[in-house]
Amino acid sequence: MEKFIFLQYPQCGTCKKAKKWLDENGIPYESRPIVEENPTGEELKAWIPKSGLSSRKFFNTCGANYKEMQLKDKLPSMSEDEQIALLSQNGKLVKRPLLVGKDKVLVGFKAEEWEKLK
Repeated sequence: MEKFIFLQYPQCGTCKKAKKWLDENGIPYESRPIVEENPTGEELKAWIPKSGLSSRKFFNTCGANYKEMQLKDKLPSMSEDEQIALLSQNGKLVKRPLLVGKDKVLVGFKAEEWEKLK
């Protein structure tokens, strides 16, 4: 079975649920702290197309940094490259958890989506 990269923030409740789900379902993964080892611009450029989502969906819209930076108002006028540059500079801006596989990237934890990994 494919081994995934699991980017998470240990204090995040959703990340804890996702980790528990991975463990209970025997999904192999390598854990990576999203704040200390935030995604690089190159990684994001590779992962965004695999997710099937826009770069805007990679933002943690509930986070304090997102709100402090008033990104709700700024993102619509930013290019994808500008958004990726911002995400790659601050792991707390990235929606978590991220589960990265060879051909698939899951953003956030939705058990019904993750079920398809089995």
